Amino acid sequence: MIGQLRSTVVDCPDPRALAAFYAELLGLPVAEGDSDGDEWVVLGGPVGQHPRLAFQRAPDLRPPTWPDPERPQQLHLDVTVTDVEAAERAVLALGARRLDGEGEGFRVYADPAGHPFCLCWD
Repeated sequence: MIGQLRSTVVDCPDPRALAAFYAELLGLPVAEGDSDGDEWVVLGGPVGQHPRLAFQRAPDLRPPTWPDPERPQQLHLDVTVTDVEAAERAVLALGARRLDGEGEGFRVYADPAGHPFCLCWD
């Protein structure tokens, strides 16, 4: 092993707001000690404890346009749920929107900043 994953980092215009969305979606606390105001916000436990998801300010972000390859998704999160219908209602209420595309065992959404993520079930 060369190293250990510290965080998955997501660029967005408003890190604090997007972190709040994912904190609610994933049940992860904001790690205020590892965050830096509204420029860099971290969810999860201390370094070395996973998962950790960080959000950094990118004021000129051009969000992906799923499934258009002109601006590809670049990165996405898969979130396992037990009841996709209930989970869909909950993420839409948080500010997500449904995107075109789904497959056997997953549906695609965009978070409030436009990043794709999937709700998955077995």
